Amino acid sequence: MITAASFRSIRKLAPRPWAIGALLALLLPPLTPLVLVAQALERVGDLVTQAGSVPRRLIGYGLVIGLEGSGDKTFGVLNGDTPTVRSIANALRRFGLEVPPERLRPRNVAAVVVTAETSPFLRAGGRFEVQVSSIGDATSLRGGVLWTTPLMTDVDLPPVATAQGPVLVADDEVRSYVQRGNSARIPQGGVLETDPPAPPPLSSKLLMRTPNLDAALRVAQAINGALGDTVARVDDPGAISLNPGPKRADNLLSFLAMVDTIPVRMAPENRVVIDARSGTIVTGGTVRVAAATVSHRGFTLRIGGPPPAATPAPAPADSAAHAQAAPTPPGGLLAVSDGASVQEVAAGLHAAGARPSEVAAMFTALREVGALNADVVIR
Repeated sequence: MITAASFRSIRKLAPRPWAIGALLALLLPPLTPLVLVAQALERVGDLVTQAGSVPRRLIGYGLVIGLEGSGDKTFGVLNGDTPTVRSIANALRRFGLEVPPERLRPRNVAAVVVTAETSPFLRAGGRFEVQVSSIGDATSLRGGVLWTTPLMTDVDLPPVATAQGPVLVADDEVRSYVQRGNSARIPQGGVLETDPPAPPPLSSKLLMRTPNLDAALRVAQAINGALGDTVARVDDPGAISLNPGPKRADNLLSFLAMVDTIPVRMAPENRVVIDARSGTIVTGGTVRVAAATVSHRGFTLRIGGPPPAATPAPAPADSAAHAQAAPTPPGGLLAVSDGASVQEVAAGLHAAGARPSEVAAMFTALREVGALNADVVIR
């Protein structure tokens, strides 16, 4: 018979939930390979769009208010009459407030252009993200709120949507844009006010978001492997025709929904994306750099060739401190081995003190001479 005391003793011996989790983490094999394999699979719906589903692009002019002195400047302008000041006066006039423009000296307001792209199937009341870009000399939009702004598909047409709300600016972007205006976004800040024109009818043709013959063939093979050998046919690198058959043609919507969920194993593209402001570099695929030499602004990058002269070993110290105090190569020369990866070259350039714009220029030069077999995208 189990008494209350013995039951408490058993509870003390029972493993805690966190202990069970720790034990399973030690006994089970690592799941990293599974995660990598899952990341190589994509859905057909993420790679294609329906033929005729052209997105709607919206644009508007508005004001971002509530800035901390970083708005458009009026100093040095005759009577302080600027487009931003006139916009503020017009906005106040709609509320019955008549303020002479020459009396306004706003520093907490910035004139902006608002842009957005919506699905052709979005109905009235649907929300979407908007982008906000300064068109004056504001130094930052951080902390501002977009005044209610009408959005239209063309300047000669009536508004079809409105946008408003607090703008979001990443910290890195704030530091980068400090002298060149600013850009921000408002998640779900736009609201469609009117229904769009009648959406296009459903089509059995799929269009690749990024035209590519290999990718189109992979998508068609995945569809045929799941639904039959004669369902999908590649027309060109940007289009795939579907043959649903007599049984599926009666319910084309369900057929297309089923096609969208089919997994496709895609080969990673050889592409290098470089942010010329922050220096962030993202690579796709297995990208290696062949032998080449690039000289840019007194700095030389040499890939391949004899190794550089050895430098004296540093005194023993903390490794993190050495990483921060590592001197630049003598004479502005960085030498790496032939066949080095983009990550290795980028790490060497950053450690040598190369600026983001210089890193972007060097990778572009490597692409142009054929030493880098990948598309280089500078942002």
